[in-house]
Amino acid sequence: TLRKPISQSSMADWASKNLNMHTQGIFRRRISISNMLSWNGGSIKKPMLITSNRTIKKEACEMFKLVQSYMGDRQTRMDRNHVALVTVTKCWSMQGLRDELYIQLIRQTTDNVCYRSLAWGWELMAISLAFFSPSPKFQSYLEGYIYRHLDSDEKIAQHIKELVDLKNKKITKSRKKRKQNTEDEGLPISTYAKYCYRKLHKVAITGGKKGLRKPTVEEIMHARNAILTPSLFGSSLEEIMLRQQDMYPGNKLPWVQTQLSQQVLALGGEQTEGIFRIPGDIDEVNALKLQVDQWRIPNGLSDPNIPASLLKLWYRELEEPVIPQQFYKECISNYENPDAAVAVVQLLPELNRLVLCYLIHFLQIFAQPSNVGRTKMDVNNLAMVMAPNCLRCQSDDPRVIFENTRKEMSFLRMLIVHLDTSFIKGLV
Repeated sequence: TLRKPISQSSMADWASKNLNMHTQGIFRRRISISNMLSWNGGSIKKPMLITSNRTIKKEACEMFKLVQSYMGDRQTRMDRNHVALVTVTKCWSMQGLRDELYIQLIRQTTDNVCYRSLAWGWELMAISLAFFSPSPKFQSYLEGYIYRHLDSDEKIAQHIKELVDLKNKKITKSRKKRKQNTEDEGLPISTYAKYCYRKLHKVAITGGKKGLRKPTVEEIMHARNAILTPSLFGSSLEEIMLRQQDMYPGNKLPWVQTQLSQQVLALGGEQTEGIFRIPGDIDEVNALKLQVDQWRIPNGLSDPNIPASLLKLWYRELEEPVIPQQFYKECISNYENPDAAVAVVQLLPELNRLVLCYLIHFLQIFAQPSNVGRTKMDVNNLAMVMAPNCLRCQSDDPRVIFENTRKEMSFLRMLIVHLDTSFIKGLV
């Protein structure tokens, strides 16, 4: 979990210790921290963050040009999707470049008098957070920066106006062109900031895109669209049901849950050894996730482990677990009492109760002796792999986590064995 956003003075202190101070002019005078962290229309000759890695030093300067190109501050022949793809792929492949990209985006979205450029800078930050997190060392600084912009639209508009007025007397032709773009275009900056704030919290835990396949243009476009259209993964159950209202108004359950569950069964998952324990190919899972987020289930699937892995991911990434946090203590207190465990389920909000009962009914299919003989996944194994996706321990104490893991497994086992889910048959 992330700490509370650090203060502005702490951020200034961090910057003074970690910024690779640039110089200017024939006397090589050091640029102030405020200038180092303000929009720059020129290029940079060395990274913004201190590093001894030669490759990072070279790539950082090239990446700054890419950031400027994406934001419309530098001309390029590439379209913006391709610029974003090259930028994100560099950082996804080279961990040492990630903090450098985020600090460059912080710089280019500070004191930027062109609203369109400013919005595109925040957009690139949002896209980047879909693929990789900053380092733990830089995380608090980035969070502090984003936090300051959550409700900043009026301040930003006023600040841009003041900066433009200040420069009006000395304005050049190129500045005139930038001045013409100061009218509000696109989304409010707070919309980007709120999305980035939530995304930073999630990517800090999940670690971003996994697998061997490099990012694709489709993933870049999907990451951009997610700013306004939340993903089916990582959202709350209520948000997901609201999103599917137009397409599946009669559904009582999340479409993504029922479709992935049915895919596992359609591909013979209940007869597949190690189902839910053996992960599907991560790149195939990523590709399926992209399609499911577009409300599509491809026809060419053959390995039940792929939809099974994605289904587990969907449960795990829910904004709030299927069993909400307020019921957690009651669950681990009744991990040995079948009646009490079943009683907890009846106390859940209606949507959570239906989603949990659908999951338990699904797992009960796999727990049948005729299937266990093939899958080698008995009720204990099923409870072990699924409990962490339904219950979340909030403690940071390893001993408490270890002890509660056993109780979480036992609680889910009680539900698989004792919960009557016959009413869920045929429900979608």
